[in-house]
Amino acid sequence: MSYISLSEKDKKEMLAKIGISSVDELFQCIPDDLKVNQKLDVPEALTEPELTRQIEEIANQNSYQQFLSFLGAGAYSHVIPSAVDYLSSRGEFISPYTPYQPEISQGTLQIIFEFQTLICQLTGMDIANASLYDGASGAAEAALMAHRIKSRRKILVAKSIHPQYREVIQTYTRNLELSVEEIDFSDRGEVDFEDLNKKLDEDTAAVLIQSPNFFGVIEHIDHISALTHERQALSVVVVAEPVSLGILETPGNQGADIVTGEGQSFGLPLSFGGPYLGFMACQKEFLRQFPGRIAGETKDVDGKRGFVLTLSAREQHIRRERATSNICTNQAWCALRATIFLELLGKKGLKELAWQNIQKANYARNRISLIKGIEPRFRGACFNEFIIEFEKPWADIDSFLQEKGIIGGLCVTNSYPELSNCVLVCVTESHKKEDIDRFVDHLEEACS
Repeated sequence: MSYISLSEKDKKEMLAKIGISSVDELFQCIPDDLKVNQKLDVPEALTEPELTRQIEEIANQNSYQQFLSFLGAGAYSHVIPSAVDYLSSRGEFISPYTPYQPEISQGTLQIIFEFQTLICQLTGMDIANASLYDGASGAAEAALMAHRIKSRRKILVAKSIHPQYREVIQTYTRNLELSVEEIDFSDRGEVDFEDLNKKLDEDTAAVLIQSPNFFGVIEHIDHISALTHERQALSVVVVAEPVSLGILETPGNQGADIVTGEGQSFGLPLSFGGPYLGFMACQKEFLRQFPGRIAGETKDVDGKRGFVLTLSAREQHIRRERATSNICTNQAWCALRATIFLELLGKKGLKELAWQNIQKANYARNRISLIKGIEPRFRGACFNEFIIEFEKPWADIDSFLQEKGIIGGLCVTNSYPELSNCVLVCVTESHKKEDIDRFVDHLEEACS
């Protein structure tokens, strides 16, 4: 829909209505020395056809090449059923704002309620909220939540959590006099239990781990949770690849107290970085310290089923000093897409999707491990990502692969200097066997 600007007549009528004669009068409160009293150095305005033609000319200068990508690291390429696009684009869903008035927001509230229910089933938790911004802010919110519950000032964060998630946790906690210490990883790519046991003490509020972790390795959540609970701290599990929840034991059944993560894999395309979808779930006893808001099921005066906002602990709804979070929105439309995606697949479909990820990733890992000059870096069981180490410089191999139209993975050396010349490779159900074989063949050629 083209933008139609106001006419001069429209402007005059609006100014007259508020009792002024020019737009400049609206800005009289601004000191003259702060105003730019000259013509801006910008091009003259174009007509719509002229502007369209100019943008097309710029776009035609781009050289486009379709790359076969094996990037993951918190942003995953999955097949999205066309029904997700169609249903989530209906006017009933894209036009409503936040559901403050339940009598006219039943559809939106029902979707949020169903989203929460699905997250509870996937995580094994009692309650879930109506989404957070993304996985990184969800991890940080979980750390703050644990601090409020335990009134302790130490947070232990596994070094195998996504580096960007750890940066956000540091940002959230930096000015709150909280101590954030990192737990090292073992040669299997899992949490180092010796290091965890050494750093875990009576001042620890929570232990945050990620499973599958940033290296793609599946953590022993039950053992970590048991050790954490011995010191009366909370076990927090971060899930960056939620498709894994379709086949792995739920974190809740393994002793987790809080589960948070990123829902992008559920029906959201990569889209150059967003929008993404954070989720969080926890045990019922922690309800009052839960960030965000919760939609609940009730009955109206006629006894019919209805939905309302049951809990709103955001600073937008209550006094700022009593709020559990200062996030003033949620990713409701993204949660809608996730809900449609999960309900289209169902329990069996999600399990099959997860199984395809495991099979294809391990097929690729096994084939790559046979190439001379490449070694799997960690021995732990993986889901759909794994770390490989090269003898030759990765920069040379990466350049060779890109000439062949392949993005071979993410070099992790900048985030983990100790993992020199190591690359994180991701394989999902969207990769055909022929894609994997092509990738492996070119890797072998590059390493020879």
